[in-house]
Amino acid sequence: MPQSADLPLLSLIQWLSPAFPTGGYAYSHGLEQAAVDATLTNAASLHAWLADILTHGTGRQDAILLAIALRPQTDLDALTDLALALSSSAERHQETLAQGTALARTVAAVTGRTLKPRPLPVALGEAAAPLNLPPGQILALYLHAFASNLVQAMVRFVPLGQTEGQATLAALHPIITRLADTLSTATEDDLSSSSFGAELAAMRHETLQPRIFKT
Repeated sequence: MPQSADLPLLSLIQWLSPAFPTGGYAYSHGLEQAAVDATLTNAASLHAWLADILTHGTGRQDAILLAIALRPQTDLDALTDLALALSSSAERHQETLAQGTALARTVAAVTGRTLKPRPLPVALGEAAAPLNLPPGQILALYLHAFASNLVQAMVRFVPLGQTEGQATLAALHPIITRLADTLSTATEDDLSSSSFGAELAAMRHETLQPRIFKT
């Protein structure tokens, strides 16, 4: 039987699992457009693309929003407005709000808590704060789930072999752990995003036809 100290961690792992009904499998974060453009063709190009998103783009931005949302006394409504304002495209807005709303709704149904619809990192921060887990651990698991979902999207679309996909994800672990450590104490002043290729791909994906993913 698990020790009681393990139960909060298991809850977080469950919420970030692909089996949890946030619909994350339906979103490619612009990767589908990049694959159609032949920018992403193999494991090496996917690793470089994801490393940039994590270090300079949405991964970094979401990790900071999550870190802030975990802190006591944070005005979550104001942070929600900020997170939505930081969405650089209609698809990015849809992606973060739809997944965050689904996460809040399901966690509320499972736990009996009242949780409002929010962008994904803010929704997770509100849900996870009572777990009292180390912020760096929560950020690491969030970033891992974010990267894992995008790797699986490209495994299905490029196509990329399952082994290549897992090797790509494993190669991102050092970046994920470094970001989790450094961003766990970040503030709103640290928010930034400069992954222009990913943002432009997400914007162009809005008119891509036919397409498999919502974003």
